[in-house]
Amino acid sequence: MANEAPSPSRDAPALRLRNVVLDFRIRSGVGADRMLRALDDVSVDIGAGEIVGLVGESGSGKTTLGKTMLGVHRPSAGEILYRGADLASLSPRGWKPFRRDLQMVFQDPLSSFNPRFTLGSSLALPLVLHEVCPKAEIPARVASLLTRVGLTQDHARRYPHELSGGQLQRVAIARAISVEPRVVVADEAVSKLDISVRAQVLNLLKRMNRETGVSLVFITHDLGVARFLCDRVAVMYFGRIVEIGATGAIFAQPRHPYTLSLLRARAHGRDAARAPATSDADETAVAIADASRACHYAARCPRRTPRCLVERPRLGDGAHDFACFNPVETAAPV
Repeated sequence: MANEAPSPSRDAPALRLRNVVLDFRIRSGVGADRMLRALDDVSVDIGAGEIVGLVGESGSGKTTLGKTMLGVHRPSAGEILYRGADLASLSPRGWKPFRRDLQMVFQDPLSSFNPRFTLGSSLALPLVLHEVCPKAEIPARVASLLTRVGLTQDHARRYPHELSGGQLQRVAIARAISVEPRVVVADEAVSKLDISVRAQVLNLLKRMNRETGVSLVFITHDLGVARFLCDRVAVMYFGRIVEIGATGAIFAQPRHPYTLSLLRARAHGRDAARAPATSDADETAVAIADASRACHYAARCPRRTPRCLVERPRLGDGAHDFACFNPVETAAPV
């Protein structure tokens, strides 16, 4: 069931991306290096206290976008606006004042912890680094964090390998919120968990969002998870956001043909979002003379027009936006 909570105000976004481009240099053993465009003119606002889902096929740029928001990748162009600063223009040292506010929950909780540290030590470290509280208060703060995520003080003495995947992901969430951030990026944070444990962690994320007011960018291939958790959903395809809107609107009336194809695949029990985007050519595919000018989806799109082959549609800035010249007008809810 879709998240029915009213969408938080977007008047004062916690984080704002404007026309972000990210190019990676692909080194070649022979000949000239080539550039791979991983993010292509991405603009999106993350509202204060909002949960925004990033969905799409593997290779669509979801994780790359999440890491770019947190400074792991430096954009080739565009702006990342936060607290009056353009983070995209900052050096790694310049990011230091903002690190506490921008945190991440990783896909594999076991690999995100140092196996030689107790979980209490792992939770204490960011408290020390960011000077969240006096050192004398750290043990009590660690115990409080574990309690908030449904664990006990005894877990502070354990090592990562001693916990189940669900328990360890709870600790990862506790670590992320320990420094009282304003934005958390969760990258496939429940994909490695059993279904029953997944529901518990999703409910925990939703509760943490409501209790702390933290903004959450939730990256997932699972459309059902996005429907349950997120206030808004952004659909990505080959490094671009092709549709974005309130979760209920995206599922009730998808406007971009690609969004509709993902939802129909899910309705028929096919996990289209896990398949590499480059492998999903269909019988409608055509060759594009100049891919740099055409719509990214034109080669696969059954609704393409001649304009789609020579011009790239832009995403609007309204409540429900889509980058398509010939959008889906009506569709049965999926």
